[in-house]
Amino acid sequence: MLEFTLRRITGTIPVLLGILFVAFTVLYLIPGNPALTVAGPRADQETIDRISKEMGLDKPVHARFFSYASRVCQGNLGESVVSGKPVLESIAEKFPYTIKLALIAMLFSVVIGVITGIIGAVTNGRWLDRLCTFFSVTGISIPVFLSGLIFLYVFAVKLRWFPTSGFRGGDSLWPFILPAFTLGIRSAAFLARIVRSSLIEVLNQDFIRTARAKGLKPMRILLRHGLVNALIPVVTVIGLDLSSYLNGSVIVETIFDLPGIGRFAMDAILKRDYPVIQGVVLFGAFIFIMVNLFIDLLYAYINPKIRDEMMRKSEK
Repeated sequence: MLEFTLRRITGTIPVLLGILFVAFTVLYLIPGNPALTVAGPRADQETIDRISKEMGLDKPVHARFFSYASRVCQGNLGESVVSGKPVLESIAEKFPYTIKLALIAMLFSVVIGVITGIIGAVTNGRWLDRLCTFFSVTGISIPVFLSGLIFLYVFAVKLRWFPTSGFRGGDSLWPFILPAFTLGIRSAAFLARIVRSSLIEVLNQDFIRTARAKGLKPMRILLRHGLVNALIPVVTVIGLDLSSYLNGSVIVETIFDLPGIGRFAMDAILKRDYPVIQGVVLFGAFIFIMVNLFIDLLYAYINPKIRDEMMRKSEK
């Protein structure tokens, strides 16, 4: 397991270098002169030249890249053009809000999705299964911005169970409940379909019939033998969803006025704050890679056959 872990960690290094290059090129893919955009349309040429020098635009492209890579490796993601604060410091301030939102949304997603999927698999073809399928199809079909506005109107405006917007500080999780439910309900619907189809397939395997012939209790067969062996695709979906949550849910954080990474990135794009955009892209990609690395290691822990297969492929 240690050798497998080291191989997977080593394999992420080229990916990180590629993402570093992509984050660097973000500044140069945007049309126009970045220095002119930062300085503003009324700036004189002297100011534009000074900003260009500060941004390193007077140097060759390869020199700029190596300078940028060196700064990033030292933990320096630059400073915001708008606020003047270090980008990494701003991300560190915003990220805890996104973590809370992501973890609560994942809790909703896993609990609702797994339970719904189990009910659908056990009652395969009956009215309860059709009801679960209706929930799954509806949850997947409705876009997040629409469900967010509906939940906001019903539960915050009409029923007044939750604050309409904003975060007032403190350690209370209450302001995150409605945004997290909005964020997690679509993932729950998709997860329910995955659990249902995977569990139905597992429950029709020979070892399940053998367990039934031995007289094991149906609940033990379902949970101990059926659900555990149906976890691989479920873990995949959970890992991908968690990555997207942690990378910042722009729509949800904007609708509910939460000061997380998503809204921070959107504000930077609107204000053309290039160092912040680069920093958020690099940070989000790093989080995505780390979560997927964890999922790969979790695969190997759940099913050693997958670990052995991955090891054989990496040795070829």
